[in-house]
Amino acid sequence: MLRPFFIALLVLSRLLANVAGVQAASPHRAAKQMPAAAPQYKKTEDVLEFISGYRENKRPKLVPGAVKAMSDLGLLREPEEAGIYTGFIAGVIGESGAGAEKLVAAMFPLPPDSQAVLIKAIAFSGLPAWKELLTAFVERMPARKVLLDRYLFRGGPMLDQLMTADTGAFAIDVHWGRYFATGSAEPARAIITALAWTAERDSVEKLTIGSMAKWTLASNAARDRGLISIMTEEINRQPDVVRKPLREVIVAAETLETSRIRKDAMKAIEELKVKGPQTSRDTVWWGQAGQTVLALGCVAAAAVGQVEFGIPCVIGGAVSSAALKYLVPQ
Repeated sequence: MLRPFFIALLVLSRLLANVAGVQAASPHRAAKQMPAAAPQYKKTEDVLEFISGYRENKRPKLVPGAVKAMSDLGLLREPEEAGIYTGFIAGVIGESGAGAEKLVAAMFPLPPDSQAVLIKAIAFSGLPAWKELLTAFVERMPARKVLLDRYLFRGGPMLDQLMTADTGAFAIDVHWGRYFATGSAEPARAIITALAWTAERDSVEKLTIGSMAKWTLASNAARDRGLISIMTEEINRQPDVVRKPLREVIVAAETLETSRIRKDAMKAIEELKVKGPQTSRDTVWWGQAGQTVLALGCVAAAAVGQVEFGIPCVIGGAVSSAALKYLVPQ
């Protein structure tokens, strides 16, 4: 549960923001209104708040500063746990078009561990010339030669190859990051297709990933009308195995009753763990957790119905490893 002082601080900050907005709207101030200052990233929550609101106010010039803050805060240190950031950077790069090289150049210098995330972000950007873009920065990343070679010459795994039992949680995080960057339907559809695994009864990993997709879609859509519209449009396009859980997600989002999805997921996962093969019961897959404190706090807040605080749970709900702590019985 979120600490009272954090909640109070968040509410206060929003009140101050509203006051500032009213003042800025004054006709006496309009002519002298100054450009918005670049965000200050003192903690993880600051970065996540920037990401969660980016698609509503896209300012790509601010992204290099956010990427450096991610690095400074240690958010890119473990690439396999940085899917949300990888996807966000990928989405912004993908929408930059001809300005992509200038945008990426502004993200340097980056330490070697953070460079791994940038390499994957460029590969996942969807740009037709992503290899040429990546090649332009090879000399700046000598410590990442193996990873660069893998993507440039050895067919490193692309985003459409990651929805597997082993890497599906990472893929969901990346797709959410891309959605937060772009607001487009394509990454949301990729997450929606994972709902097919909510019917999985042979693989605990796939069932958990499917449940993760369901939980994050409901949690995020409860705060995002655009996402509800995307899901509604997909109802008649998806096969039955996706359509049924998608309807449940839409209802949960519309009624703000997402806790039921979490409870149903926990029940299904526990049942499969008990009845499933020993290899699945002994798996250490769920041990790969730990994203961010805010992510955990957001999932906890949603789990107990504290959605009224307006925390950027579009992030908290989307970080798979964090939400797995609540979906998977301990």
